Amino acid sequence: MANEFDVVVIGSGTGGYVAAIRAAQLGLQTACIEKEAVLGGTCLNWGCIPTKALLEHAHALKIAQNAKEWGLTLGEAAVGIDMPRVHARKAKIVKGLTNGIAYLFKKNNIESVKGVARLLGNGQVEVTDEKGRSQKLAGKEIIVATGSEPRSVPGIEIDRTRIITSDEALNLREVPKSIVVLGSGAVGVEFASIFSRFGSDVTLVELLPRLVPAEDAAVSAELEKSFKKQKIKVLTGTKVTAARASTSGVELEATLPDGQNTKLRADCLLVATGRGPVTNDLGAEDVGVRSDRGYITVDPLFRTSVPGISAVGDVITLGNGRPHPQLAHLSSAEGIVVAERVAGREARPVNYDHVPACTYCDPEMGSVGLTEEEAQARNYDVVVGTFPFGVLGRAKIAAETEGFVKIVAEKTYDEILGVHLIGPRATELVAEATMALRLECTVEELLRTIHAHPTMSEAVGEAAHATHGAAIHM
Repeated sequence: MANEFDVVVIGSGTGGYVAAIRAAQLGLQTACIEKEAVLGGTCLNWGCIPTKALLEHAHALKIAQNAKEWGLTLGEAAVGIDMPRVHARKAKIVKGLTNGIAYLFKKNNIESVKGVARLLGNGQVEVTDEKGRSQKLAGKEIIVATGSEPRSVPGIEIDRTRIITSDEALNLREVPKSIVVLGSGAVGVEFASIFSRFGSDVTLVELLPRLVPAEDAAVSAELEKSFKKQKIKVLTGTKVTAARASTSGVELEATLPDGQNTKLRADCLLVATGRGPVTNDLGAEDVGVRSDRGYITVDPLFRTSVPGISAVGDVITLGNGRPHPQLAHLSSAEGIVVAERVAGREARPVNYDHVPACTYCDPEMGSVGLTEEEAQARNYDVVVGTFPFGVLGRAKIAAETEGFVKIVAEKTYDEILGVHLIGPRATELVAEATMALRLECTVEELLRTIHAHPTMSEAVGEAAHATHGAAIHM
């Protein structure tokens, strides 16, 4: 007889563990299956947390390298980075957080099951552990939250030594003298920042005409300007056609925007061209779960085509022609929706126009809502306002003066449609913008909101003033 539960969650990443905890809080007997030795999934173990830990070290190094400006006395030795100590601190942070999830599972009486899960149909899941032993679990509702994994592009074979993914980049024991980063999404630009600050000669290659193509065009242009200032070589509109690894490095062939061919050479090639769904061996199609290119198709409340099976996070597609954002906080929000629906609570679809995105490169980026181009494509009568961080007293004090806040609004009703930030604390400041969109805030309401001085958040209020053509300090 299978172990019976109200909810069986497959995957303990930010979608899965949050769904499990919320389901348990609502009185549902819950189990969570995880194939890895630790809880937390990609975000906690190989993504968000360790990457941002490296970025924080890069920021600390930046301050130390400018010690004289800050009046710091560090002695005569050259400032450098000690990678073993960096990795030790990173590992300590990750371990503390994974232990925290284990504690929450115990607190909420969630059964944690180790092994690889396979859907059997009729509410049954088979779990096989590392020794080949199997058991069956039964759930009135099964929630698939298996996440995503790095993927390559045609013509490039990842060997995990010279041609690597973000998984390997997180644990390099030495800083490479040179590295090519393929792809300028969040992963690509974050690692470009990390390795550039650590001392690598970095080349960033993007197939599309601009960096971070999902961001507002003005933000993309500002990031490229900053990267070039930091001596990061940027090649946009460039297609890598081949990559060959050897014991001494990687040789790449690429086609430039004008059709000319060029060759690049580096110690490492980091492939950051996106992530694909983890559905191999899950048995989803065998039990009738519809999918699209491996992504599980769900409705607005995350139900699959099979009753009693739901899915959340990076593994899903909404089937509406729009890419599903691969964001940890979105996976968590979706997990809560499913748990509350299964428990009989009122469940509302996620508004994907109100999902904030954060990128932790230097300078940081934060955005929520429509870009200017998207708003125009939806036929809004668009008005925009921007305000630079560089004139703020707080930014000058912190010596972080790059970037701006841009507000995209609808002219007739003054509703804020999107807010896009690049610069200091952008990933924190976007929270105010997200609340503004959630509450259908107007530009006037935002500019009438008093922003404390001296803070970085003053740029948000000033951008609202600028949208009405009356920025105070510009």
